Amino acid sequence: MAKAMSGQKPVTPSPDGLAASVNAAKTKGLPPVHLWNPPFCGDLDMQIKKDGTWTYMGSPINRFELVKLFSSILKKEDGKYYLVTPVEKVGITVEDAPFVAVDFDRSGDGEAQNLNFATHVGDTAIAGAEHPIRIVIDPETDEPSPYILVRSNLEARIDRKSFYRLVDIGAHHDDWFGVWSGGQFFPLIPSAELDSV
Repeated sequence: MAKAMSGQKPVTPSPDGLAASVNAAKTKGLPPVHLWNPPFCGDLDMQIKKDGTWTYMGSPINRFELVKLFSSILKKEDGKYYLVTPVEKVGITVEDAPFVAVDFDRSGDGEAQNLNFATHVGDTAIAGAEHPIRIVIDPETDEPSPYILVRSNLEARIDRKSFYRLVDIGAHHDDWFGVWSGGQFFPLIPSAELDSV
């Protein structure tokens, strides 16, 4: 529960209250969360699951418009995730990455190609210097988990089918197998490991 300011009653953060605050401050494009620094109002029982499902008090949020709205006010600070409006900031839990990259378009070829990723909430990002792709290898299973930086310091986990498509269009470069996009090479796996498979 949020602390009361002098002369005010404590406010309990709620999804409806957050949505109302964002709608009141509506701007074109994404809200300027980097400019908003409201007081912390406590944690909300909201979670983003690994598959991209948003839940509130354990139940899925099925309204896409609401999920899209909440995703637009997401902020990451010191490894923690918050929903931020001009007047409040609440903590939420993210199981893996806040977004899932569910598809990508390819234009160009070889070193001149661009890979434009789309997330489950409608964000897009062309992989490159500002939107790098990174791979995390699970130490127990050796399974790769690929991510792309979508905006600010918020990442999307690249879904399995899209990752397989990346592998299909990959190339070898400096002892690595990976993909080109935006003039950058993103290594996926050492070439020697791929050759031994």
